[in-house]
Amino acid sequence: MMSLRPPQRRATRRLPAALAGATAGVLAAGLVAAPVQAESGPTAPLGTVARTAGHARFEPGPCPRTADPIPALKDAYCGTLTVPEKRDRHHGDHEVHGDHADHGDHGDDGDHGDHGDHGNRGNRGGEGHQGRKITLAVAIIPAATSKKAGDPIVWLAGGPGDDAVSEIPMALNGGLNRDRDLIFMSQRGTYSADPELTCRNVDEFAADSLDLVFGAPSTGRLHVEETRKCRDQVVRRGADPSAYNGTESAADYDDLRKALGIRQWNVFGISYGTDLALQYMRLHPEGIRSVGIDGVLPPSLAGGAVTWKAAREGFDGIFKACADQPACNTRYPNLKATFERLVVDLEARPVTTTVTVPGRPQPVEVVIDGGLLVNWLTFASHLAAGVPRSIDELAHGNPQRIAEQYAGGKLSPQAIGRVSHGLVFGVFCREWTPFESEADVIRAGQRLFPSFPRSVLANAPLLSWMHADCRAWDVPPADPSIRSRTYSDIPTLVLSGGFDSQTAPSSGPYAARTLSRSIAVTVPYVAHVVFADSRCAQTMTVSFFARPDAPDTSCLAGLEPPAFEIGT
Repeated sequence: MMSLRPPQRRATRRLPAALAGATAGVLAAGLVAAPVQAESGPTAPLGTVARTAGHARFEPGPCPRTADPIPALKDAYCGTLTVPEKRDRHHGDHEVHGDHADHGDHGDDGDHGDHGDHGNRGNRGGEGHQGRKITLAVAIIPAATSKKAGDPIVWLAGGPGDDAVSEIPMALNGGLNRDRDLIFMSQRGTYSADPELTCRNVDEFAADSLDLVFGAPSTGRLHVEETRKCRDQVVRRGADPSAYNGTESAADYDDLRKALGIRQWNVFGISYGTDLALQYMRLHPEGIRSVGIDGVLPPSLAGGAVTWKAAREGFDGIFKACADQPACNTRYPNLKATFERLVVDLEARPVTTTVTVPGRPQPVEVVIDGGLLVNWLTFASHLAAGVPRSIDELAHGNPQRIAEQYAGGKLSPQAIGRVSHGLVFGVFCREWTPFESEADVIRAGQRLFPSFPRSVLANAPLLSWMHADCRAWDVPPADPSIRSRTYSDIPTLVLSGGFDSQTAPSSGPYAARTLSRSIAVTVPYVAHVVFADSRCAQTMTVSFFARPDAPDTSCLAGLEPPAFEIGT
C-alpha cells in the first residue's frame, strides 16, 4: 500500500517518492481556560518560552534532525511538544458510546473544550493523560519581514505519514512566510517525532518488488507480511498502534496552539493534511482565524472509491488537454482509449524490461502490468507534458520511459525510511477501511473504468492491499462521527488541481459546500498540491491569509496548458 503524499518541492522533476496523499481528541480545557501568556513578555519570539497547557508542555530546544539539509532551520526557533500518547482509554473506538469519555474524543457541534475536560478527568489513572508520553518536534520559521502579522500559520503535512519539518522548503518556496511566522510540527510517529514509526522494511519491499507482478495475489501476501513486521516493530517500541491516527493528531495541534500561547492562528493543510484540517476545524474550531486546504481529501469520503474518482478526473484532465492541442492530438490521437486498452492488455500479459536507475550500479528489472500502469500515471500527472509520449511509446512496444520513472521513484533515497507507516496504517485502518468495503472500492472503479479487469479495480491507485493490510494491523475502528462532514463559518480557501489524480478535483467544491465562508478554486493544468508547482496558487494562498475575505485570484486568467512533448 502507498499513501497519499504530496509531491516533492518544485525543484524536483522526477516522480514523487512512494505516495502514500484526522479528527480530534480534545484536551482538558478546564485545566487551562486560555492560552498562557509568555512569561518573558509580549516581545519574546514565538517558541522561545517553555509553557504547560493542560496535559501538554512545550519546551524550547534544538531543531530536529532531518533526512535532508534544510538551511532555513538555522534561523528557526525550535523545541518539542510533549503530549499523551492516548488521551482516553476508549479514545473513539466504535464500541464505546454515550458517556463523557465518548464526547471527549469526538466532540460535537457545541463546546468541545468542556467535553474534553469531562473525558480526560475520567481516566487519570488509566491509559489517559497520566500514561505514556510522546514528543513531537516543533520548528518555527520567522516571517521574512519585521512588520509581521500577529497570527502565524501552522502547516499540516500530507501523507498520512509525512514529517511537516521536511516540507519547510515547499512552504518557503511559495513565500508563505512573507509576513507571518510559520509553524511546523511533526505529526505523531513521523520522522522527527519520538517515537519514530517509519518501518523501512515496507519501503524496501516496494523497491525490491519491482520484478514482481504488481497485482498478483502472491505479491499482495508478501506485502501484507511486511505490514505485520511493521506492526511488530511498533509494538516492540512500546507504542500503541491504535494511538497513531488523525484523531490524536488534531488534538495535538490544539494542544500546540495553547502551549505556544497563541490566541489565534491560521491553518494550511496539503494532501492528507486537508483531511486533518477539516477534522481539526470541526472539532477544535477555537482559535482558528482562517484555513487553506490544497489537494482536498474530505474525511467523509476518504478511501479507495474517491481515489478511483480522482484517477478518472485527473487522467481525463490530461487526456483532454492533449486533445485540445492540435499537435498533441494529431501525434497522439485517442490517448484515453489507448491508455485504457494498455491497462487491460498488460494486466492479462505483463511485460518485463530492464532499466538503469541513477545511483544503482546494476540494471533493475521492472514488470509492468495493468495496475502498475495506473499507479504510474497517478504519479506521472506531476510531469504531464511527457505523459502522451510515454503512453505512445508503451503502445508501440517501448516501456523504457515508464519503467525508468516508476523505478526511479521507488528506488530514490527519498522513498526509503521517510514515511511513518505507523501513522499511515493508524489512519487507514481506524478511519477509512472500517467505513468502506472492498466491494465498495471495486464498484466505484467499475463505474468509472468499466473496461478495467477486477484484479486492477480491487486495488485503488496508491492504496494497494489496503484492506488486507488493515486486517493485519488490527486496530479498532473509530467512531462513525469520524466520517462527518465539516460545517464551519471559518474563512477557508479550497484549492484543487485540474490534473490531480490523487485527490479528486471535484472534492474541493464538495468540501466547500458546507463551509459557508469558503472560496473554492481549481487551478487548471496542475497536479496534486497546486501550491507546490503553481506560482499562481502560491500568490492566491499568500493573499488569502492577508485578506481571507478577498484573495487575489486574478492570475487564473492567464494560465496556459503545458506544451506536450511530441516524439518523432
